[in-house]
Amino acid sequence: MGVTPSEDPLGGVAMFSGLDLPARQRIAEVAVPRHYHRGRLLFFEGEPAESLIMIRSGAVSVFRTAATGERAMLHVARPPEVLGEVSLLDSSPRSASAEALEDTTALALARSSFIEMVHSNPKMLDAVMRSMGMLVRRLTEQSSDHVFLDLPGRVAKTLVRLAERHPSPIITIELNQTQLAEMAGGSRQSVNQAIGIFANRGWLRTEGRKIVVTDLAALRKRAGFPPEGGN
Repeated sequence: MGVTPSEDPLGGVAMFSGLDLPARQRIAEVAVPRHYHRGRLLFFEGEPAESLIMIRSGAVSVFRTAATGERAMLHVARPPEVLGEVSLLDSSPRSASAEALEDTTALALARSSFIEMVHSNPKMLDAVMRSMGMLVRRLTEQSSDHVFLDLPGRVAKTLVRLAERHPSPIITIELNQTQLAEMAGGSRQSVNQAIGIFANRGWLRTEGRKIVVTDLAALRKRAGFPPEGGN
């Protein structure tokens, strides 16, 4: 008989996948359950970073805010992703803010609890280092996109990345055009124009605040991805 999710609540969290079941269960035991309603901030840029947030359900926007109040969305995190890995390695303030895009449940692991566990299981530090590596790769790719892709290309790539999380034949992305503009790094007007062009070409359609992708292959090509199945 396999292990049930209630017995292994962190079984799907990549950061802790290399740990044995008892170690993951110990983490879950000391973590604090959290619930965030849609629109609530999980943490603020600049505030003390004292915990790791493990998302169990929902979706969270990670963003930076300019002095003018404009937002730049860095990532949309969904289960079983984690937020705040850096806070486990240093005590610097949060480098970004996080807001629930949907009603979200999570587990919060205090840095002090993590440090105590590292002393008894050094593999936990290896797990965090792997997660940090993935974070650096994602941020490096985002920086490259702003150099090598035009805005429609960045919009297409953002849609593809979001669509990859939806295995169903009909891909519906619940992200309004303001949020999409924050992720693609452009004005709402420019992103609206790109969405309109894609819709006219039959690659997607909009339904209120939702975007329904109808031709993922075309969006992948516009974003500069190699053809699926290609070498």
